[in-house]
Amino acid sequence: MSTAPASLSVSTLEKLESARRAAAEVGRLSTAQKNEILAAMALEINRHRDQILAANAADLAASDLSTSSRDRLLLTPARLTALVEALDAVRALPDPVGQVLAEWTRPNGLRIRKVRVPLGVVGIIYESRPNVTVDAVALCLKSGNAVVLRGGREAIATNEALVRILVGTPGVPGGAVELLDSRSRESASELMRARGLVDVLVPRGGASLINHVVEEATVPVIETGAGNCHVYVDKAANLDVADRIVINAKTQRPSVCNAAEKLLVHQDIAREYVPRIVEKLLAAKVELLGDEQTRSLAPGQNVGVAGEPDWHTEYLDLRMAIAVVPTLDAAIAHINHYSTRHSDAIVTTDEARAQRFLNQVDSAAVYWNASTRFTDGGEFGLGAEMGISNQKLHCRGPFSLPELTSTKFQIFGTGQIRN
Repeated sequence: MSTAPASLSVSTLEKLESARRAAAEVGRLSTAQKNEILAAMALEINRHRDQILAANAADLAASDLSTSSRDRLLLTPARLTALVEALDAVRALPDPVGQVLAEWTRPNGLRIRKVRVPLGVVGIIYESRPNVTVDAVALCLKSGNAVVLRGGREAIATNEALVRILVGTPGVPGGAVELLDSRSRESASELMRARGLVDVLVPRGGASLINHVVEEATVPVIETGAGNCHVYVDKAANLDVADRIVINAKTQRPSVCNAAEKLLVHQDIAREYVPRIVEKLLAAKVELLGDEQTRSLAPGQNVGVAGEPDWHTEYLDLRMAIAVVPTLDAAIAHINHYSTRHSDAIVTTDEARAQRFLNQVDSAAVYWNASTRFTDGGEFGLGAEMGISNQKLHCRGPFSLPELTSTKFQIFGTGQIRN
């Protein structure tokens, strides 16, 4: 039996022990039972729309967040509808629990089967994005896990309203969803130290949050990465296609991790393309920074100086840095050096050059002639997600249902013993 860490407060310890007990019960739910609960949760959110939006308005009124952070916190009627659709999407997905991944028989007659099983108790520490609350509950429930949520303090009222509605849904086992108090930093630290009560911890947010959790946690961590994402416009690019992709990747929703932060342009087309895209980005109200060559190609335009820290920075805002690169290899090297290995794209009509980029850029998602904004569980047909993992162990890319399971071996014998 696991031993609880001595440093936990009474409140946190009670919630984590409740989740630990609930994990076994959630793991025994049938697919039909889980799907019925998810369908009921969708109905409950629709039934309490006004209450949820009022709580979100209270959070917004009390916050002093930046524009991009307010956008992540904001729930609109359309975004609330998207939460319901995410629940429905997860419900429609195949249940990973019990899936047989492989089966074989040994010469001694032992039949060995490798199957998916729940992780147990999943903790998630995240910033002020209420959609994460619903996505995490839906994914953990469908994958047979209990979930412990620790959201951002700016979303206290919204998260409390959502969790109250979700745990009140008929059929949800008691303790299957626990929300820690986010009014102080200590609850996050306690969750990070809850080894033995929490099986895995998922940080979701900016680089500072993720790095802090990775460095401080004693619970095993699966990172969901910050997104210093790039679009590279190759010398063989269709410039009209490039325009659409760059503008969309930067401006469609700049506050999220799959928005493009950097633009690289091949020097053979830079004289034509840099002034053209600079004009369009400025018209879209994007603040621009550039290397020396970029700034020389756009004289009179409002392009600031991009310093070394800029190439490492995830802006999460209407800001972008532009560099001119001499070759495809230089673009790949630049991305592999500066990116967070999240999502990076090439725009080109040359298939061989595109394939080289796809093969050699070391990121979780690499694109040919498409916006980085598609790196998302729903857009990939995987339903909701816990985040985008840019690490290489356990999972990489959208962290969805199958990634919320582990495996076990079941061995069937007829009395065999080992000599």
